[in-house]
Amino acid sequence: MKFQEELKESIRKALPELDVVIGWCGSFDPLHATPHFIYGEEDIEKLEISPLNVHNLATYLPGMRGKKVGVVVKGCDSRSVVELLQEKLISRDDITIFGFPCTGVIDQSKVKKAIGYVGNVQSCDMSDESLVVVVDDKPHSLKLSEVLAEKCKSCRYPDAIISDYFVGDRIAKKDPAEPNYKELEKFEKLAVSERFGYWLKELDRCIRCYACRSACPLCVCRDHCIAESRDPHWLSQENNVRDKLMFQVIHAYHMAGRCTECGECQRACPVDIPILMLKQKMNKEVLDIFNYEAGVNLKDTPPLLSFKMEEENITEKDW
Repeated sequence: MKFQEELKESIRKALPELDVVIGWCGSFDPLHATPHFIYGEEDIEKLEISPLNVHNLATYLPGMRGKKVGVVVKGCDSRSVVELLQEKLISRDDITIFGFPCTGVIDQSKVKKAIGYVGNVQSCDMSDESLVVVVDDKPHSLKLSEVLAEKCKSCRYPDAIISDYFVGDRIAKKDPAEPNYKELEKFEKLAVSERFGYWLKELDRCIRCYACRSACPLCVCRDHCIAESRDPHWLSQENNVRDKLMFQVIHAYHMAGRCTECGECQRACPVDIPILMLKQKMNKEVLDIFNYEAGVNLKDTPPLLSFKMEEENITEKDW
């Protein structure tokens, strides 16, 4: 990225006042990036900004309360930071935000589907339009548009919404009035039996690793999660689809009006279950009823964290 050096300079300027800055760097092979914790000058030089930076680094912030932390964010990541601030799960005084414009991140599952075996990646080169991956001396050229995460194709907030330092040229914001729920709306038109059968089939593959929970920046009650609670005993440890479905539905309800659709839950799933759709459904209902979209305006109060005697769009009392 052309603004990578500018970002490094911003971090270099702010680092003396911070305990750590969280960014990304290269990983175990050229096709992956990994979260990177910057403590000194040598760490700054390892910073890398590219479409491989899939991780939402806001996930680390609640666990670092009380420390002075810098975090590098894309547009969707910054929405998670906003939501964490709204819920007072982090302190604005302790967080320094480095924002940049994002043109999309790569979906590794799409790359694997297109290439097949990716166990020995030798190189990975990207341009604005293509991704060339060399595996076992064989080059594979892919259109970047075909391997971008689905969330990026309809992203309306490509720039960091909130930042102390912003680098790069801002991308013109798309119309923020209409979230794209076309695929969800197509699914909703199926019969109830078809929808229920779909989820039973998908969630039967779940191995209950809870990677979706661990990757979620707003799922902060993991030490008291219903998945491990024995008082009350919500879920068993049995390997049955009933308990898997129960967990995902409760998770989606807990994220209602809070989920910023960063897609980390789905990305982290080792068996590629499309669980983001459950959160999108809750977001769609919250938008319809409360006219609220998570992580967009720091001054807003999430609707399920507030109370009104009368809700304009809830009319059951008039029946």
